[in-house]
Amino acid sequence: MKKLFAFFAVFGMMTLGASTIYAQDETVAEGVETEVATEDSVAVEETAMEEEAVVETAVEEAEAPKGVHKQIKAKFIEGGAAFMSFVLLALIFGLALCIERIIYLNLASTNTKKLLQSIEDALNEGGVEAAKEVCRNTRGPVASIFYQGLDRIDEGIEVVEKSVVSYGSVQMGLLEKGLTWISLFIALAPMLGFMGTVIGMIDAFDKIQAMGDISATAVAGGIKVALITTVSGLIVAIILQVFYNYIVSKIDGIVNTMEDASISLLDILVKYNMKK
Repeated sequence: MKKLFAFFAVFGMMTLGASTIYAQDETVAEGVETEVATEDSVAVEETAMEEEAVVETAVEEAEAPKGVHKQIKAKFIEGGAAFMSFVLLALIFGLALCIERIIYLNLASTNTKKLLQSIEDALNEGGVEAAKEVCRNTRGPVASIFYQGLDRIDEGIEVVEKSVVSYGSVQMGLLEKGLTWISLFIALAPMLGFMGTVIGMIDAFDKIQAMGDISATAVAGGIKVALITTVSGLIVAIILQVFYNYIVSKIDGIVNTMEDASISLLDILVKYNMKK
């Protein structure tokens, strides 16, 4: 009897131990499955976040504004590089002439008050030759006009006045040299732009005629070319017009200075002749 009871006791303990071990194994398996599932979900979320970041970066790069020179280059090509080259040449030649005139006019500017004082002092101290030497050593059209007047002082004040007026006209022509070419490029640039407009519209209507129907996609290309060339021509004309007006105002200022200084020179020469 005791042996039988001991057998059942041992069998029960073995069964309970097996159940406990099986339950532990299931718990461990469930934990492993949960960890694996968690890791998979985290990996999926990370992948999705990376893909979103890549898409956002691509969108930002696409929406980011390009550099000014790149935009100008793109519009230049869209407007037709062959035709836009003429507009660009008008800008280059026009600016070259404007810069040359500005440099020349700045070099032609003279402090007339200081020059007149130097000539008067030279006349009082060394005579006409000393005054002529001052004019030779001074840069600008005013000094050249003074030299021509002093060179004819022996012929009388009337001759000096005529010489000053005549040579002043010559100097004025030198100051205005190249302005006609600048005016040409100012007029030529928008004309080239309008020509591009006409060419673009003709191209658009040719496409409409070939298709037999109005299509926005077909017409947009020709109209875009027309607008780009027009805008380019107007921009070139505006830039050159600003420089042209500055040059003209600079010339007017120098001419007024020349006229005023010539009158002052005649007064100085009259006083010098009276002292002789």
